[in-house]
Amino acid sequence: MNPIIQILKELNVSEEKIKELFETLTSNPMMAMGVVQKLGIPAEKLQKIMGLIMTSPNLIKEAVEELGLDFSAVEKAKEKMKDKLNS
Repeated sequence: MNPIIQILKELNVSEEKIKELFETLTSNPMMAMGVVQKLGIPAEKLQKIMGLIMTSPNLIKEAVEELGLDFSAVEKAKEKMKDKLNS
């Protein structure tokens, strides 16, 4: 199991909320922070998740695939972010 998903499940985050988080992350990364805040993840666990993502960014792709979501949406969202930052 993907370590990010595993941590979220250990925190009793439902499968539905995990999917919602990754769907939001793939479509609009800026909105994902709001979803994370609503989950009420303790700071130390959130820090652990962020550390995992920073050291192994491929974990997001693995989690998205494990959840059966479309990873191409992540690539599209990244392009949108680059465009906004370059404007």
